[in-house]
Amino acid sequence: MNTASVDDWDAHWEKFADAASRNPAQIYRHRTMQRLLAEHGAGSAMHLLDLGSGQGDFMVKAAAAWPQASLCGFEMSTTGVEMTRRKLPGAAVFVVDLFQPPAEAAPYRHWATHAVCSEVLEHVDEPAEFLQAARTYLADGATLVVTVPGGPMSAYDRHIGHRRHFTRESLTRYLEEGGFEVEKVFLAGFPFFNLYRLTVIARGEKLVTEVQARAEGGSSALARFVMGIFRFLFRFNLLSTPFGWQVVAVAHKASA
Repeated sequence: MNTASVDDWDAHWEKFADAASRNPAQIYRHRTMQRLLAEHGAGSAMHLLDLGSGQGDFMVKAAAAWPQASLCGFEMSTTGVEMTRRKLPGAAVFVVDLFQPPAEAAPYRHWATHAVCSEVLEHVDEPAEFLQAARTYLADGATLVVTVPGGPMSAYDRHIGHRRHFTRESLTRYLEEGGFEVEKVFLAGFPFFNLYRLTVIARGEKLVTEVQARAEGGSSALARFVMGIFRFLFRFNLLSTPFGWQVVAVAHKASA
């Protein structure tokens, strides 16, 4: 099985949806992806495919930024799809395993002019095979924006199913093996993204317990304050340095 079949994505979104929406790292990634899409022709004529659309947070932002664009989301979790449809009524979002695609995915073959794949490849056993399967749904020359984690892996990362973290070189290799021409791969987020990640690493297993407790009882005032501080600081991250722990790529579907 090439996908992360042992991961319970329905339980994941039921437990962690609120934490993910408020996560300053996710907000930072989404802002970065929007900027890169805008630099690569995003607009009213765009067909945007979100590969691993989760609970729909990025699709909501894309719909607000480009209201005339056509959007589609593929997500492994039924819970994530239901959450997305509540946020974007009528959204074209489907439960899709790319290795066993349902009939609903067929109309989107060679459809996307732009695609995003954010914080997905670290959960996949064979990233190149996943990218090769995703390639089916992109038009020739389509732009793909990818984000993956770099740097050390935390206990929380392992808890939510990370198989690996990436370097510029490893992400480049997976993209090329998956049938994409790489325009650029860079390391973003220094210094405050790294500081945030170090905080997560330092918390260890305690963070897993805390996040699960917040899912049941809501976030504490202190947690909300800390997340707000990081959201502010993330505006001052350097976009590309040798030291960033957020790995970002722009690639294009190579012609067959």
